[in-house]
Amino acid sequence: MSAPDPGEQALLVVIDPVARRVDGESVRIARDVLRGGAATKICLPEGPEEVERALARRGRRRPVVIGDDRALLHVVTVLHRRRELADVPVSVVPVGPLPAVSVARGLGVPLGPVAAARAVLDGLERPLDLLVDDSGGVVLGGLWIPGGGGSEEAAGPNGSVDASEGDSEEADPVGAGPVPGCAVAEGVGGEGHQPWWSPAARTARSALTLLTGPTAAAGRAAGAVPVPGCTRLRVEADGELVTDLDRPVTRISVTAADGGLAELAVHTHDAAHPLRSRARRVTVSGPAFRYRADNVPAGPVRRRTWTATTGGWRLTLPREARDARDA
Repeated sequence: MSAPDPGEQALLVVIDPVARRVDGESVRIARDVLRGGAATKICLPEGPEEVERALARRGRRRPVVIGDDRALLHVVTVLHRRRELADVPVSVVPVGPLPAVSVARGLGVPLGPVAAARAVLDGLERPLDLLVDDSGGVVLGGLWIPGGGGSEEAAGPNGSVDASEGDSEEADPVGAGPVPGCAVAEGVGGEGHQPWWSPAARTARSALTLLTGPTAAAGRAAGAVPVPGCTRLRVEADGELVTDLDRPVTRISVTAADGGLAELAVHTHDAAHPLRSRARRVTVSGPAFRYRADNVPAGPVRRRTWTATTGGWRLTLPREARDARDA
């Protein structure tokens, strides 16, 4: 842990366009505080390509994000793909409504523009663990996979399954698909989270087709009876089987724990308590599933592996936050 030298600070301040539209006053305040305490270069990108070019040309400037969790995640992902993330401290001034900055808040970043900007100037760099998936994606806080399928908002750009994950007919075990139409049992959705899928929005006809149609009939014939609000997935932790397709899952969550390990919790329909384990690598596979990482929808995919990385990135946090942890 080290404090930036005020006499040598040079900042690349990336101001997300969404933040400028949502709360221009907070952006202005944060920008003025940063300008008053360090040599700053302001970047006003209109798209992700401009962010990438600015980071590539930043020189020795330390990147500072003014924006929400998505803006922070994009900068971190670019640095990771450039193989610079572990060596470049990142700072953020959260701007946006609370759901959109919940990851930054959970990491210990102040939500007020003045306090957050002062933490950028006077705070301490703290190494943090993170999760990296096999497609190059980065997870700062955590991810979860719901039972019951998901919603269109989590689909890819063209709404189709990721073709790199295999053929749909062969990769989907008979009768193993999710059955929408029922909400997950109370308490399964996570602490303070509302389900991001919307079973009520599906038509009764669609639900009836899935429950009584050919796929469901084939599944019953094979002994895999669909369970409402569940998905049949195979989960492995460091190569050890946690649960298989024959045990319907209502929710899976993975978070970065200390010591370069991932904290895994698998909620099944037949157990009162989740199956918990810690592992360096977590793999989920089965029929196409969607998931939400750092509150950003992703998928559908048929297989994904997340690997925990010790001290994979550094975030500037207020000194008092560090003092409170050491107390």
